[in-house]
Amino acid sequence: MKTNTTVVATDKARYGKEALQIWNRLGMLIILVLLCVVLAFTAPNFLEMSNLLNVLKQVSINGVLAAGMTLVILTGGIDLSVGAIVALSGVVSVMISQGGVHPLVSISAGLLVGAFFGLVNGFFTAKTKLPSFIVTLGSFTYVRGLAYVISGGYPIVVESDLFKFLGAGRLFLIPTPIYIMVIVYIGMFFVLKYTMFGRHVYAIGGSEEAARLTGIKVERTLMKVYSLSGLLAGLAGVVLAGRLFSGQPTAGLGYELDAIAAVILGGTSLTGGVGRIQGTIIGVLIMGVISNGLTLMDVGYYWQLVVKGGVIIAAVLIDRLRSQSQSL
Repeated sequence: MKTNTTVVATDKARYGKEALQIWNRLGMLIILVLLCVVLAFTAPNFLEMSNLLNVLKQVSINGVLAAGMTLVILTGGIDLSVGAIVALSGVVSVMISQGGVHPLVSISAGLLVGAFFGLVNGFFTAKTKLPSFIVTLGSFTYVRGLAYVISGGYPIVVESDLFKFLGAGRLFLIPTPIYIMVIVYIGMFFVLKYTMFGRHVYAIGGSEEAARLTGIKVERTLMKVYSLSGLLAGLAGVVLAGRLFSGQPTAGLGYELDAIAAVILGGTSLTGGVGRIQGTIIGVLIMGVISNGLTLMDVGYYWQLVVKGGVIIAAVLIDRLRSQSQSL
């Protein structure tokens, strides 16, 4: 009798563990599908192709930022500067474009600005051992300040057709920013799954000291991670400038929180070492679908902020529960 009881208990534990693993992998996808089903019945025009394309277009900026943020969080860090880098990169690229420089050069300048400040974040995080939260909080302030200084506090109007195409154009009836987001995620999937750099990122997030002992150049890898995060923030800044038809020093306010929430909703652990880029895009879509659904249901902007704050808290709570369940 005791043996049968033990077998039953073992089977229950095994099935429970398997169910937990399935939930960790597919839970957010199930939630996304349920959200879409609910909104299909409650929000007018939600399932229209024009609206679905609009959702993807609206989440494209956050999607690009969240891809870079995934790298940072996988190493156990955080990057609060991406919203400010979006603003500065947009301002710099548009300003250079107005000087008569070829648009490709000005766009490259915006990307390099993002990569440079990302490298600065990585340098101070890796070399000085300061918490990434503190380093990027400082960048959050001084990079935004530079955007105001360079622009004089005023928007700089975009005149280049290439900028406008990147931010507001269409290719085969699909908005250009969607293509950019898809390319970023395909590239990031390849990097994390098939390259040595991706393996090093996971190893550092699992245990920085253990990674160092195995011969991984932790400091160099961290600088690459933050540089890539900055580069993608720069790309987001250029695309956003094209969408807004101007480089604005106020652009990107609060974007870092949306990116972090999307990454955590997608299953990446705040403690590092656990997560997948496929999960991040699901988190991005959940954030976008919620925002779009609330707009279609005529929920006021202020209440949307309340809901967004609740989603961020829920994301962190889900991460905490996930971590506790994996430790069992």
